Amino acid sequence: MTHARQPHIQVVAHRGASEDAPEHTLAAYKKAVEDGADALECDVRLTADGHLVCVHDRRVNRTSNGRGAVSALELADLAALDFGSWRYGGDPGDTEGPDWDEGQDPADPRDTSVLTLERLLELVAENNASGRRVQLAIETKHPTRWAGQVEERLLHLLKRFGLDTPPADGPSPVRVMSFSARSLHRVRAASPTLPTVYLMQFVSPRHRDGRLPEGVRIAGPGIRILRNHPGYVAKLKRAGHQVHVWTVNEPADVELCVRLGVDAIITNRPKQVLSQLGRA
Repeated sequence: MTHARQPHIQVVAHRGASEDAPEHTLAAYKKAVEDGADALECDVRLTADGHLVCVHDRRVNRTSNGRGAVSALELADLAALDFGSWRYGGDPGDTEGPDWDEGQDPADPRDTSVLTLERLLELVAENNASGRRVQLAIETKHPTRWAGQVEERLLHLLKRFGLDTPPADGPSPVRVMSFSARSLHRVRAASPTLPTVYLMQFVSPRHRDGRLPEGVRIAGPGIRILRNHPGYVAKLKRAGHQVHVWTVNEPADVELCVRLGVDAIITNRPKQVLSQLGRA
């Protein structure tokens, strides 16, 4: 079903347009912007030499031709790896690596190498300067050997780009997300006006009535929560919270989100979701 225009539901590209390009690569984020996504979602981890990189897993095994934990590798080590061939052919005989996707055209190697958060922020700044406004949803991954250094480095980088404080005349271009209430507390303590999102795989007893950790105003439930407990969205709304749902790829789940009145849909398929919402 294609809905009449639904501009109030933000469409967020999960790890970029990650169904069409290798996740967390510049190619995936460029494709998401081209597709018209309202915001870009990324995960960040800290390398051994203190750089924030956009990698979901603790280890690089699944999404590159390398091995090892991100936290034990330096940026130069990661830059030497290929983060794209697993989606564009690669070596189908590698049974320990990711599932190889045959038949796709290879991308520019510069667009499929490891992506630093700094480079992604530059992409956002470039698009904003050209008039194509796009927001960024940054997830801190936990647990981590670096404790609060991830949040500290993240806020330092956002400040460099002038993104640590929302503008007075509009919404914040950046929000920080985490499954860790402690991580969000660190962010709020250092930057109280920066929006934070509490991600949930399930609803704990302390949050069943719609409450979130202190200071958090955006709930991030997984789509399974909405399928099993559709009334939870109304509870969150009554408590004054926005609702950003992940990861919504199927048309029936998009329909459910629309029916329940969520504020943002996080998806691997931004182009298809925008089309279903009547915005393509």
